[in-house]
Amino acid sequence: MSDEKRREVDRRGFLTISGAVIGGIAAGTSVTVAESTERFLVDTGNIDRSELESAVDEIIHDIEAIDIAVVRGAESDLEGVTEEFEPDTVYELDLPAQRTEAPEVGDADVSSTSIDALFGPAQWDKQVQDIPEAHEITKGEGARVTILDTGIGTFFGDDVFHPDLSVNTDLSKNFTEDGGDAGDAGFHGTAVAGTVAAQGVGVLGTAPEAELVSCRVFSGMGGAAFGDIVAAMNYSVDIDADVANMSLGAYPVPREGIGKFYGGVLNRTTARANSNGTLLVVSAGNDSADLQDDGSIVSLPNQAANTVSVSATSPAGFDPLFGTPPEEPAETPASYTNYGTNVINVSAPGGDVREDGSLFDLVLTTAPPLNILLPYIYISGTSFSAPQVAGAAALVRSVDPDASTKQVRAILERNAVNANELSGDNSFHGRGFLDPVPSVKDASNAN
Repeated sequence: MSDEKRREVDRRGFLTISGAVIGGIAAGTSVTVAESTERFLVDTGNIDRSELESAVDEIIHDIEAIDIAVVRGAESDLEGVTEEFEPDTVYELDLPAQRTEAPEVGDADVSSTSIDALFGPAQWDKQVQDIPEAHEITKGEGARVTILDTGIGTFFGDDVFHPDLSVNTDLSKNFTEDGGDAGDAGFHGTAVAGTVAAQGVGVLGTAPEAELVSCRVFSGMGGAAFGDIVAAMNYSVDIDADVANMSLGAYPVPREGIGKFYGGVLNRTTARANSNGTLLVVSAGNDSADLQDDGSIVSLPNQAANTVSVSATSPAGFDPLFGTPPEEPAETPASYTNYGTNVINVSAPGGDVREDGSLFDLVLTTAPPLNILLPYIYISGTSFSAPQVAGAAALVRSVDPDASTKQVRAILERNAVNANELSGDNSFHGRGFLDPVPSVKDASNAN
């Protein structure tokens, strides 16, 4: 592996955990990258496995289904076995300031909204999708959704400590090497999980009866290794997850060198997921970038084949207290969202912070409780548009468990509100703005 390639990794690679909170900015949180000198991803397809085992100190993840191993060892020892390996890049997370308090709904007429949750009036994202109407058909029962993120909630016995979240702790797994459980090492994963499946105590998720599984890929030290993410994606397939949500991404990544190797690993994984029934839903990213015309760079994993790439939208000036209409509708592209013709599959609510907007334009969802009274957060980003789609996919799978990933994707796309009817074109909306109700009805009729 050349020094030039290593420099390219350091110069071009970084991870965005796609969310912003009050006190932060609406664009994604950029982080710096540090190349690991000990961990490598190895293509095991054409090597003697016993030679690899002898050459390395440890096989951390042995992902035989895609002929990839994540190992710890010396580069010089690996070179004696194969040329098909690359460093396992570790991404260091730098979170903005956060605010983890529920909104004051004051004298808002809770009965005026059809969302039966304490803070339902503030959930514009669920209102615009008519989620309660979808729940007349299904609430996601029988569907399993994995959340590849910082973890979910605080693990307490066989569940998590949160009034709005229930997690399958037996299947949940920590893919990092920090020695902790699959509970949240920050707050981001809990916020994503609530967008999918909050149970309607304080806030309502899209699929409140879907089963959540935490796949923690960010360590307590704040880093996420590419190899851990790939292992978690394949684990989602192994446990027959209907949907895997990935509100994370790397951009810009060079198409050649390490980017080509990583892209190949992802394409093997996404092809396996696609053929085995796990729909991979990925945030498009928060760099305001046109991904269609980026030439020599690429965004991963949302530009990998067989994924659903989701951009973000937001109203401007939403007001649940007085019911005045927003200045911009909820389907308006968010100021930060990545876009690109033939890159974005659908758009969905992600929230935004605009000069002419309000606090309530952000998505209200769950957070790890500072205490039992403060388990909610206002937040924005494509991190929170992706789980809207993951939740909708869970609803579809709930009514049609035998639908293939291709069929689920097609149902969501063909029932989306056409971009021609919205602010912004199909470079922002793809096939359109997510519309769960006709999607669920479509799936129900097909079954």
